Order: sequence, then C-alpha cells, then structure tokens
Amino acid sequence: MERQRKIYVAKVAIIMGAIPLLLWARSDGPVSGSAGVPGENTCAQAKCHVGTAINDGGGSVKVSFPYGNTYIPGVKQHLVVTIADPAARIWGFQLTARPANTSGTMAGSFTSTDNTTAVVCNKPPFIDFQDVYLDFGRSQTCPSNNPLAYVEHTDGGSGRSQAARNSFNYEFDWTPPVTDIGNIVIYVAGNGGNGNGQETGDHIYTATYTLSPGVAGLPPAIDTGGVVSGASFVPGVVPGSWVTIKGSNLSPVTDTWDKFIVNGNLPTSLGGVSVNIGSKLAYVYFVSPGQINVQAPDVGAGPVPVTVSTPGGTSIALTANVSAQAPAFFLWPGNQAVATRNSDNSLAVKDGTFAGATTVAAKPGDVLILWGTGFGPTSPAVPAGILTPGDKVYSTRDPVTVKIGSAEAQVFGAALSPGFAGLYQVAIQVPASMADGDYPLKAAISGITSPDGVILSVQK
Repeated sequence: MERQRKIYVAKVAIIMGAIPLLLWARSDGPVSGSAGVPGENTCAQAKCHVGTAINDGGGSVKVSFPYGNTYIPGVKQHLVVTIADPAARIWGFQLTARPANTSGTMAGSFTSTDNTTAVVCNKPPFIDFQDVYLDFGRSQTCPSNNPLAYVEHTDGGSGRSQAARNSFNYEFDWTPPVTDIGNIVIYVAGNGGNGNGQETGDHIYTATYTLSPGVAGLPPAIDTGGVVSGASFVPGVVPGSWVTIKGSNLSPVTDTWDKFIVNGNLPTSLGGVSVNIGSKLAYVYFVSPGQINVQAPDVGAGPVPVTVSTPGGTSIALTANVSAQAPAFFLWPGNQAVATRNSDNSLAVKDGTFAGATTVAAKPGDVLILWGTGFGPTSPAVPAGILTPGDKVYSTRDPVTVKIGSAEAQVFGAALSPGFAGLYQVAIQVPASMADGDYPLKAAISGITSPDGVILSVQK
C-alpha cells in the first residue's frame, strides 16, 4: 500500500526574493483513514491502488489475536497482520480499532515493535498533509487535535516484504482502553501489490473483527512457599536466574514472551501480568492461571517481598530469600539432568525417556554440557532483563565443581548461554573409568551445593 510521495512547499528567503523549494517527505503507508472504517476509505481508489474489486484478487488479509476474540481492558496484545496473495510481490496494510457503537472514536492505542510499522494520526476529512507520522522508537501517542490512530507499514516494511512470496506478516502491539467499553471492532485493509511502482494492478483486501471484553478475574494469590528456583523448585531467588511462582488466579491468559522481546530486551509484563521482587519488576517469560516463570531482577541479598499483579488486582506479598548463588540443574523426566553432548548436541539421556525418540545415555569419556540456573554473577557481568550477548564468553565469577556419584568430573568451564537469559551451561567430562549406572549429580560453587535428587545416567 505504497502512497505517492507527499510534496511540501517551503519558501526560502534569499537575497533576490523567495523561491519555492520542493521537499520530498517520506514514502510510506497509505494516508490515514484507509483501513475500511464505515465512512472512510480502503485505499482502493485512484492515487492509491487500483486493480480488482476489493477482496477479489485471490488473496486475503487476516489478523491473529493472542487471546482470541477477547480483550481485557488495559492489557496489551501483540497482533499479527498477514496479507496473502500468490500473485503479489510487495505487501502493505493499515489497521485501526474503534468502539462497536461509535466508529468515529478510537479504542486504545498502537505501538510499533520494529521499524516495519509506524503509527499515523489524523481526523476527518483525512487531508494527507495533516497526517501526524510517529515512527518506531518514539512516543506513538496521537495528539488531541488528531486523535484517530492507525498502524501501517513503513517504507522499510514494504521493502523487506519484497523478499517474501505468497504472504507477509506485520507485527505490532495494541493496548485496549483501560475500562470496559463494550465490543471493539478491528478494521484492517491489506494490499497485495505487483511491485511495478504504480497504482495499477494491485489487490486490496479488507476484514473486520469484533472483540468482546473479557473478565479480569479474581485477585492473584501466591502459594505458601510458592516462589522457587525454576530448576530445582527449592524456595528462594537468585538475581538474574529463573524463578517459578505457583499460586491461583495468577493470570487471565496463558502466554510466553516470544512475541514481546524487542532488540534483546525482555518484557516486564505479559498478558497484563507483572511480578515484583524486592521492589523491582521481574522479566516475565511465561504466564498461566497457576504458574508464572520469570527471570529475577538484580536485587540485593536477604528477605524480600514478592507480589503478582494482574488486571484483577495485586497479591498479598510473600517473603522470599535472595541469595547470590543457588546452583541447580534443569531436569528431564526421571530426575535426569538436562545434558547434551558437546560433539553433536545430542541428548545424553536414557533411551525410553521420551516416547518415540531414541536417545543414548552418557558414555564414559563423553564431554557433556549441563544446563542450569542460579550459578550467580559472571565476568563480565550481564544485567538481568536482556538476552545474553554472543560477543564474548560470560563465565561464572567463581569456579564450579561437579561430582558424578563420588567421582570428580573435569569441568572445562561454566558460563551463560548466548541468546538466552539466566541460562548457564557447564561443560564437563564423564570420567573414563565410570561403570554403568544412575549416579547422583551435584554441582558446587562458593561452597553452595546443588540440591539432591538429580541423576546422570552412564552407559557404555
């Protein structure tokens, strides 16, 4: 949906008088008011795009909603617009949200999550040069004199789409109004363009979706002793490591942060749910009614309050103890440590552990990677809230030792895994003299030992 370049005329005074200077502004998505709202346009007209009749080009435009046809007041949603057209070579869109009972006012706000989209603001009669264009990375709140907001593709987005075939996705966030305003209608128009740089031969598609308000639910409650290590499930918190919270009414939805990581920065809210540990927001990976998984923020040692906040309210605080280190390994079924072979990344786990999959237990002499959390500070340090960079090795500040049964394993190193958060990998070698058997696996750092009950199976 590539709009013609706007021309602004500025008069520049020079000694001989004033002469007009033509300034080419951005070439981007359609003029505001092109999403198919009743009484507005769809960009299926001259000076925008003409080809077949609307929705007659052999393709479609669709919007994916993480919570189905429901919204929870004030809870941000990550929307995905898919424009499909087997004949297209470039794709674009515009979308807006309106109350079902009054299409002339806004229902919520939009935020770009990358530079493929932007927000444009205007009001009827939608004169092109009055558009207020708000790029990704800046405030995208529409001014009061241009209150109608639309999210649409950018030049960068349409340019990137030219590498695709058959369909292309655009993603962004929508935050509904903070109060229940009844049903909300999402209006979207998509373009499957032929890429000839002209307004002709393109296909315009439209769709509408009606979302009903959901119930925020009862206030959340954390179980007694329900703030535990995400690996060992032993009560306590380690800064930068994984924490599991158990309770009831912890979230009105089930979701993960996969769609909400922006430039490696992790979200502190998911589905309207946030977790506060020691007066700092944690980084929320997974939410569900009975369990939340977070990366703990960087907080000092000692007892701290932990609360969960949802659209239904805030839980009563539960006190958890923060320690600098509390090493623990993640587990496969049968309390087997999550272990992979360094040579080929295959699982070092007893066959039969996973239905339908053939696996091989660790062998004497194997070099393994053990996966855990709670191993504490690294050098250099990595702050909580970001994916671990891949530019260098972020080793544990203190050395790690590992025992398999009574045998000391050679430890090659322990470090944060790049591209993840709070996930440590410990490289060891199984002693060549070990006999077949299921052995207790223990790690220690700074005199703190990992919990009992973890098994490493060894088989020649």
